[in-house]
Amino acid sequence: MNRVHIKTYGCQMNERDSEAVAAMLRARGYRIVADENNCDILLLNTCSVRDAAEQKAIGKAGHLSQRKKKRPDFVLGILGCMAQNRGASLLDQLPDVDLIVGTQKFHRVPDYLDNLRAAHEAGVPVGASIVDIAEEAGSQNTIRDHLTFGPDAADIGREAAPQVGAFVSIQQGCDMHCAFCIVPKTRGDERSRPMDEIVAECRALAERGVREITLLGQIVTSYGRRDHAMVDGVGAFVQLIEKVHAIEGIERIRFTSPHPRGFREDLVAAYARLPKLCEYVHLPMQSGSNRILRAMNRPYTRERYLEIVAALRAAQPKMYFSTDVIVGFPGETDEDFAQTRELFAAANYDMAYVFKYSVRTGTPAATMADQVPDAVKEERNQILLDLLRENSLRRSQTLVGTVEEVLIEGRDQTGARFTGRTRGNRVCVFDAEPRLVGSLVPLRITRVSVSTLYGELELVGVPGQA
Repeated sequence: MNRVHIKTYGCQMNERDSEAVAAMLRARGYRIVADENNCDILLLNTCSVRDAAEQKAIGKAGHLSQRKKKRPDFVLGILGCMAQNRGASLLDQLPDVDLIVGTQKFHRVPDYLDNLRAAHEAGVPVGASIVDIAEEAGSQNTIRDHLTFGPDAADIGREAAPQVGAFVSIQQGCDMHCAFCIVPKTRGDERSRPMDEIVAECRALAERGVREITLLGQIVTSYGRRDHAMVDGVGAFVQLIEKVHAIEGIERIRFTSPHPRGFREDLVAAYARLPKLCEYVHLPMQSGSNRILRAMNRPYTRERYLEIVAALRAAQPKMYFSTDVIVGFPGETDEDFAQTRELFAAANYDMAYVFKYSVRTGTPAATMADQVPDAVKEERNQILLDLLRENSLRRSQTLVGTVEEVLIEGRDQTGARFTGRTRGNRVCVFDAEPRLVGSLVPLRITRVSVSTLYGELELVGVPGQA
């Protein structure tokens, strides 16, 4: 009874949390399996950003509860943001759930599963479900383990290939309190990890063959602002990037998710002077209307946002941008949306996550007047998606015939070809040899779709790969 399947909903932070839980479980003797129908323990790592995400996880848990009728020793757990947000009240809907663990207690999952297994093996009724959503000082320092691929790599649905990229959690929690967002409730106050520990984690990953590091945080650009002084005009977050940049073997650095407020001169300048910092920025806009931005409690204006975009493009002319936008925020008029559409077009995004506003109980926006009808939200959502498709395809088409540096990550979903990403975070598909996984190679782009580049490797001049 040691086969565990982890199903993850939501953001990259959740993916990283699941990876850390998997690593801790494997170190404790559990097997991480790819097939949810072939597990003894199923953990749902949940999201609460939108109601639809919570309902999807609740529906999945309700379906899985039926398995317990056939297998009383089957263990079902709910982890993460929904667990933190709803706590023991989840048991009113899902009385068969064995384990509810919040965002600051991921590191306790192995202990709790050990206890549940021991009770089952001893034939002792488990009784009440385990619920732990308490805050814990220093919990941000526990997300440091990475899943190690070994001989049983098939258990997680991957071939035994080098791990090319890794997410590194550097900061958790949020102090921004945007009117629409439940994250401060589910993730707690802003907390940063010690810089030396982060650098040591990145160095260890490089020694294992990792070539690309993505630094993660709820507001990643706020990293260390209370813990580290400015040095020659450089803040803590850029100091950390510099230290990771100096690690031999790390070839690329990315980060997510930032806040426009964090793009001060030192960070903008870093794109011009640190070659490992990829020319790709996720810059959440949320709205192009200053009136709506104020209602959202977003401390910037559309004018300031465009200044940041211009400054980044001046520092790195090849910059690629992605963003987050919410349509249908309470009180959003046609004129407000027109301003959002205008700013969306002006920024010329390569990728965007466009969300229809979702009421989150407990947030200020949930009780605001002038809630926007669903039909209007859907129309506005589609308008931005159509504009994004045009922008992204136009940018992709400019790359046909060019040679892009690609980091080969492994086989594509078909298993017949290989995939990798450009520095601008564009997915590429091409023919290659397995020995090239983990290599930076030149790829000549031959054709494109909206979101994918297709090409041919040009290996002449690549050290050790000709």
